[in-house]
Amino acid sequence: MNNINTIIFDLGAVILNIDYHKTMDAFAKLGVADVANFYSKQQQTTLFDAIETGKITEHSFLQKLQESTTNASIAAVQNAWNALLLDLPEERLALIKELKKEYSILLLSNTNAIHIDAFKKQLGAEKWEEFSLLFDKMYLSHEVGLRKPNKDIFHLILNEHSLKAENTLFIDDSPQHIKAAKEIGIRSHHLLDDEDILMLFPGRVQ
Repeated sequence: MNNINTIIFDLGAVILNIDYHKTMDAFAKLGVADVANFYSKQQQTTLFDAIETGKITEHSFLQKLQESTTNASIAAVQNAWNALLLDLPEERLALIKELKKEYSILLLSNTNAIHIDAFKKQLGAEKWEEFSLLFDKMYLSHEVGLRKPNKDIFHLILNEHSLKAENTLFIDDSPQHIKAAKEIGIRSHHLLDDEDILMLFPGRVQ
């Protein structure tokens, strides 16, 4: 952590537990063919890019998904889309609170209004506010119109906060996002499936 003054956290699979397979399985049950190529952590179609950059409405997105099912309702499609959202471990929040005493803390997430609305409901208004206050700023792809691994989103953050790439640490679970950050000089850690952010900062939370 030498010379680091800012930490940028991803949300899903870094702070919030998620399981892409739950959404993939739910889509399969709704009749979506070739789910692995339809939706996965590693690849997304232009439809998913569109919802994550705010270029398509929530309803239009769900309607498009519905077309790939065997006559599933919009509600069923939405439930399948949200199936990947799991729990938010309190110890990770406690860690970020501790780190905030020493570092600027930012959130950078490829996400969409449907998932964020579901996440807010899951937490409740009070906990959502507490969560939001953990970060100096949250960069949600659907709000800023950019998503990782587009380097423009990293440049935006560096410029808005007058950050130097070499003094910034980025933590994400997707190798393509890590690669993009490293290419512009941001110090980065690829969080593996068997890792937890608590392991990166031992002794910070008792």
